[in-house]
Amino acid sequence: MGYFCNMENTPLCPSCKSPYGYEMEDKFVCPECGFEWKEEVIVEEGLIVKDANGNTLVDGDSVVIVKDLPVKGAPKPIKAGTKVKSIRLVEGEHNIDCKIEGFGSMALKSEFVKKA
Repeated sequence: MGYFCNMENTPLCPSCKSPYGYEMEDKFVCPECGFEWKEEVIVEEGLIVKDANGNTLVDGDSVVIVKDLPVKGAPKPIKAGTKVKSIRLVEGEHNIDCKIEGFGSMALKSEFVKKA
């Protein structure tokens, strides 16, 4: 089977949102970022958040803090290695909402966590 480009029917790349994806055999390929995906795996437009290692996070995931994080008004930082359960993804710079035992509700940046 060969390559063909049918841009009207080709979905945007789920990774980088490029409109230049093309179909190859049983999958789509993005020429800009190299991402490959199957049509049934495509998720409707939504928030894409990646952790410190580049893994995609979704609502309900558990994550681990990768470095000590100071908290305004708290006598101690959140320690590296702290596990956080049931995160919720939100728009903005602090793109993770969660509850941390001993600290309460927090907003974290995804660059300071890794998927558990």
